[in-house]
Amino acid sequence: MPVTVKYHFSQRLPIPAKEAFDWCTDFDPKDHTLMGDENVERSVTRLARGLVILKDTFHTSSGAVEKQKLVHLHPDQLTWVSTHLTGPNKHSQFLYVITPQNKDACVLNFTALHVEYDDKVDAELLSAKLCKEAVDAWKLLARAMNAQS
Repeated sequence: MPVTVKYHFSQRLPIPAKEAFDWCTDFDPKDHTLMGDENVERSVTRLARGLVILKDTFHTSSGAVEKQKLVHLHPDQLTWVSTHLTGPNKHSQFLYVITPQNKDACVLNFTALHVEYDDKVDAELLSAKLCKEAVDAWKLLARAMNAQS
């Protein structure tokens, strides 16, 4: 039986909220390089307005791992939802909410519902590990965002 792992964090972003939403959701094949991961290929398929499929292929020492994600964009609410359709954590879902802080900055609130199919996993340890990895990635993205603005 799968284990669900929940975690949450907030990350300050150094640009206005609407600009941050646009930057975060302008998906690009080179997105993973901004997070320091050179071993990932990304393809982006825009299905309809506000609906995107991301296909990420991770090249690891034990072979390639593919993840497909369906992303629903809600620009009027500055939110998006990413749902894993395939891959080792299929059915995992991630909610991103951008909240204005002032005219020059905002906060990204991230909530994860990660589905782990290894029922022997320690959910608390996995939650802490995944949260740290996500926080580290978003710190890199915030730096890149600041550099590009």
